[in-house]
Amino acid sequence: MEKETVRIEGFSDAVFAIAITLLVLDLHTPNADIVKNGAQLLAYLKGEWTTYLAFTLSFFSIFIMWVNHHKIFKQIYSRNTAIMFANGLILFLVSAVSFPTALLARFFNGEASNIAVAVYTGIFVFINISYNLLWFIASKNRNLLRPDITDSAIRKIRNNYLYGFPTYLIAFAISFEFPAIALVINMLLLVFWAVSSGKINVVQE
Repeated sequence: MEKETVRIEGFSDAVFAIAITLLVLDLHTPNADIVKNGAQLLAYLKGEWTTYLAFTLSFFSIFIMWVNHHKIFKQIYSRNTAIMFANGLILFLVSAVSFPTALLARFFNGEASNIAVAVYTGIFVFINISYNLLWFIASKNRNLLRPDITDSAIRKIRNNYLYGFPTYLIAFAISFEFPAIALVINMLLLVFWAVSSGKINVVQE
């Protein structure tokens, strides 16, 4: 069976690459007219810790999303219009990650931290929905999938993405009162997605 998703995967890889590159634009060096010595430079760098935290979280979030996207399309061999639009939704949301990242970097250490974290966790709720939607569309028509995939493998991938949805919702809900805890949950979900991505390798490649 000839794989029909090569152009989709190539375009998607480019969008992921651009999205992950955009994150670095929020990393700034201090003005040399203001920072005159090592102590001042160290103080500046310490003051930018929220920027480094936001960059690190979002970098690995997008990277792990790309890994999962790659593994999903190892199982999808054909495409239809619904597949293309569902994938487009993923790419739209991935492209938007830089905005809540900038909010998190600027406001996490202040009085607006709850809103900044809510926006940040909120976008990952929608990203999780978009991944669930992509697999739902692909798996409801076996002709779109690789010929040797089993029913149990299809269920395993579906359940893997469904598990994350309520956790993202919890992180979003508590971010208004406990933004730091919500962000920790988001970090733990990164670990979950990194580990569980191996479950998508359900057939020999």
